[in-house]
Amino acid sequence: CTLGFADDTAPVRVSTFDLDVTPPVGSMMAYDPVRLHDELGLRCRGIVISGSGKPIVLCAVDWIGIANEAHDAFRDVLSRAAGTTPDRVAVHCLHQHDAPRCDFTAERILHHSGATDLGPFESSFQKTTLKQLDQAVKAGLTGAQEITHAGFGSALVQKVASNRRLLGPDGLVRATRYTTCRDAAMRAEPEGTIDPELNCVVLYNQQRPVVSMTYYACHPQSYYRTGIPSPDFPGIARIMRSQDSPETIHIHFNGAGGNIGAGKYNDGDKANRLILASRVADAMERAFEDARPFPIDADSVDWRTVSVALPPAPHLKVDELEAKLASGSAAERQSASADLAWLNRCQSGHQILLGCLALDRVRVLHMPGELFVEYQLLAKEMQTDLRVAMAAYGDYGPGYIGTEIAYGQGGYETSQRASR
Repeated sequence: CTLGFADDTAPVRVSTFDLDVTPPVGSMMAYDPVRLHDELGLRCRGIVISGSGKPIVLCAVDWIGIANEAHDAFRDVLSRAAGTTPDRVAVHCLHQHDAPRCDFTAERILHHSGATDLGPFESSFQKTTLKQLDQAVKAGLTGAQEITHAGFGSALVQKVASNRRLLGPDGLVRATRYTTCRDAAMRAEPEGTIDPELNCVVLYNQQRPVVSMTYYACHPQSYYRTGIPSPDFPGIARIMRSQDSPETIHIHFNGAGGNIGAGKYNDGDKANRLILASRVADAMERAFEDARPFPIDADSVDWRTVSVALPPAPHLKVDELEAKLASGSAAERQSASADLAWLNRCQSGHQILLGCLALDRVRVLHMPGELFVEYQLLAKEMQTDLRVAMAAYGDYGPGYIGTEIAYGQGGYETSQRASR
């Protein structure tokens, strides 16, 4: 573990950054090229916490995922701009689907294979974003504010999340209730295992809330493949809160929502986007109001990390993936490049960094991939004397990360297509 050592003489200070990361018309998103823009764009927002050891950077991006060397690059740029080290930087995506993906390793593999169609791994816009992000963080540092208090609030979210994996009597997945579910019988099934809590961490200058960070575990799709970049319902909820409380910067993180979606409450009607957004925004407001300020100083703030070696899935084989790269269709080559990117990093000894922010009795865990909600529920259960929140969708390289039993149950999330 690495520990941040406090400087008793320095106050805790926070600076913020907020960058438009909407891709231009004609560039590729995760599934389709951008054909036009509407009133809503995509944001990259975060904070830099200073005063307790080297600065700590927390960043949330309205993209589907940032993987492998791209995730390293984002942490490198943010660390240099903030004057810290990459191990004290956490970068997460909200996982909206009408949004870009970013994987410089897969892009490089495709280039080396001679591919001419890079699909969603063409990264010129993403690399431009890194340069802009560097400037945004540096500019934000000049407006750093003292933080005297922090607060932790919770609220139950009504009629949004439901489990995607519906099990049969044999304990195997019999159906998947995706985030749009037009099957009335599947929508009538119980919510299943979810975390119904939305958590909120608030940072204050005396009584004035400077930052509100919210955490909720759910796939964020209401509908997608429109060709229009969209922050979808969690991003719209964040915008609604920004309108209600514009003096505070509102940053949202997706929790461990790999096996969670809105399918029980979303039949695909486009009106559901605002309905779901309103329900999440309502919980954001109630959790914000539930927070009770407690004093913090440099000794109250800590950042710890643990490096873990996640095992590559046994179905990933170098020779098979390289064969697809050499002679597969464009889609097969792109899929193989992402699989090979992760496999090569694992075989080289690469490890994933897990982070934990401490604010007195509050803990925020920073985790990789499309993590199953059981990890989040267990973390809260293990530390009942602490207030615990979780952000997942950090390094997107591994894809879905199921529980041990889930890999024997079948279903999309633990299939060879989805989990590396």
